[in-house]
Amino acid sequence: MVVISVIAIVLLLVYLDDKLGQLIFRNGRKKVVYPERRSDISLYINGRHLFSDYFAELGRARDHIHVLFYIIKHDETSAPFFQILKEKAAAGVKVRVLTDWVGSFGLPKALIHSLEESGVEFAYARKPRFPFFIYRLNRRNHRKITVIDGRVGYIGGFNIGREYNGKDANFGEWRDYHLKVNGEGVHDLQEQFLHDWEEATGRTVPDKYRYFPPLSAGAIRHQLVATDGAALEEQFIEVIRQAKKEIMIGSPYFIPSRPLFNELMQALRRGVRVTVLVPLKADHLFVKEAAYPYFYRLLKAGARIYRFYQGFYHAKTLVIDEEWCDVGTANFDRRSLFLNGEINCYVFDRAFTRLVKRAIERDLLRAEPLTVDFWQKRSLLDRGKQSISQLISAWL
Repeated sequence: MVVISVIAIVLLLVYLDDKLGQLIFRNGRKKVVYPERRSDISLYINGRHLFSDYFAELGRARDHIHVLFYIIKHDETSAPFFQILKEKAAAGVKVRVLTDWVGSFGLPKALIHSLEESGVEFAYARKPRFPFFIYRLNRRNHRKITVIDGRVGYIGGFNIGREYNGKDANFGEWRDYHLKVNGEGVHDLQEQFLHDWEEATGRTVPDKYRYFPPLSAGAIRHQLVATDGAALEEQFIEVIRQAKKEIMIGSPYFIPSRPLFNELMQALRRGVRVTVLVPLKADHLFVKEAAYPYFYRLLKAGARIYRFYQGFYHAKTLVIDEEWCDVGTANFDRRSLFLNGEINCYVFDRAFTRLVKRAIERDLLRAEPLTVDFWQKRSLLDRGKQSISQLISAWL
């Protein structure tokens, strides 16, 4: 009885911490919509190809390297990454590394110390503290941004670690979408990185002008949007509402808000073709089961749901009518909608949108369709997990 009472009190305190934190900080949640830009943009869907290009660009840095990842692992994939950063810092290149405290919790202190000894400035984003420890713990910086010399930028779903390079046997091939940006959009990636750095460190970056060299316009019209637990839901609803023929969604986690889900159902009712691609495997407890109630209603309404089986599907993308696409860091779930710091790249270019659509279609060839019959024949264990997942879906 005492144990049950203690558990009940702890759960109540956690609940109050989270709810009060939401009330106190809700006015601080914001979005930053950068101007429409023109850049040359390349799409990477394979970790080996991305890291080969990425490490080569880091090695060519002459003035500065600014890096932000949600997760940075300490393994054989990150070893050359850290080595390049150390060498560049020792050679006089200004190197700043920012990573989320929860996402990169396992980084050894000795490694961080060695980076700093080489001249690398290192900081954790979103370190939780009292009051409202639980709420702060949940509000993570999920952005992935790299800016090199103010001229080359990267944004997307990949983190730094062996699984993202397809070297983890538990996941196999890691499927993700990442963008390399050359052109005007790099200014906005730089602006967001410096904002996040100053927020995390409490220090103003001196001589900011050096980080914004003049840039030429590229061929692809796009817009960067940074959100912090607000406005992303409304933006997704707006573009889904405009769809006339087709909506394609790729996400490792599918836990939409009720208004966002209702908008998808409305799209199906007006004859829009809706395709959702998610992983067959799960990398977090309960997230797969949390999607099942939404999948059942979507399937009954005529949507196509596919589960990627050749490895793990981690891409975050949305395609509307071959006219508009989004590639970024936000998942199609409540955590990205209402808690995390995210950054997405909206592309208003038909040719590039078709490129992203073709990438999704290739991944659909290595995915199995989910059926109503399969959903109805799930085991009691899966049904139990679904019930639990619905209770904690906001935190998944």
